[in-house]
Amino acid sequence: MRAKYNYTQNDLAKKVNVRRETIVFPEKGKYNPSLKPAYNIAYIFNLRIEEVFIFEENDSILS
Repeated sequence: MRAKYNYTQNDLAKKVNVRRETIVFPEKGKYNPSLKPAYNIAYIFNLRIEEVFIFEENDSILS
C-alpha cells in the first residue's frame, strides 16, 4: 500500500507520527501495530484497518 502511494517508510512514519521502525516491523511481519497507529495508517490510505492489516486468531491477546 505504501509503495502504491509512493511513500517512503519515513514519509508514512511522519504522517502517522511514529518512528520508522513502527512502519518497518509490520511490513516484515515482525509485529502488529497497536490500534491507534493501525487506524492512522488505514486512514491515510482511506481504507478500513481490515483492508490494510491481516490479524491471525493466534495474534489475539484475549483467549
